[in-house]
Amino acid sequence: MAVHHFDPHFTKRIGWLRAAVLGANDGIVSTASLVVGVAAAHASQSDVLIAGIAGLVAGAMSMAAGEYVSVSSQADTEKADLGRERKELETDEEAEREELARIYVHRGLQISLARQVAEQLMAHDALAAHARDELGLSEIHTARPVEAALASAATFAAGAAMPLLLAAGVPGPNLIAAVSGGSLVCLALLGVVAAKAGGARLGIGAARVTFWGALAMALTAAVGALFGTRV
Repeated sequence: MAVHHFDPHFTKRIGWLRAAVLGANDGIVSTASLVVGVAAAHASQSDVLIAGIAGLVAGAMSMAAGEYVSVSSQADTEKADLGRERKELETDEEAEREELARIYVHRGLQISLARQVAEQLMAHDALAAHARDELGLSEIHTARPVEAALASAATFAAGAAMPLLLAAGVPGPNLIAAVSGGSLVCLALLGVVAAKAGGARLGIGAARVTFWGALAMALTAAVGALFGTRV
């Protein structure tokens, strides 16, 4: 009886993992920084919450639009390359077969074997073979604009909700400390989860997001305190 070996690879998660981590991280950092900055300017708790909610909505839409436009541009480039490759296969299939064989020779195959591999792969699906081995395109890396936009917007909103909940539930004098501390804890946890999902070292994943989050909140708090004092 044959045993099927299933070996999941971390690269299969690249598409959604990048957008999810970026969205959640940006949601926590930007909203927490906004809340801390406005609170440092001696604004009322209601004003802090209004600013935070506006930041959540604007940030989620910005993330969605940015991801959609960016990934759509990537998708357009992929489609253009595939269209050109399809035309080349129609006009000069032999040259394309030889081009594919040279790629395999460069990877270490003997020329005779490389030509056999190229011939068999092109007989099965010529465009897919060239997309994968010449252009570097695969199902894993294919651009998906809508998926990236929705993932970024949803994870941004989820991340932004945490500092808003803290700002709503903590009294004014303790608001800055609570939002800052809680956000840093959430950032560290996000870094650990992202590192675990991506197969990276947990400590490094937690440290890098926490460092940049702390820096962002410290700078916005300083700006808020400076302008709040002047006003």
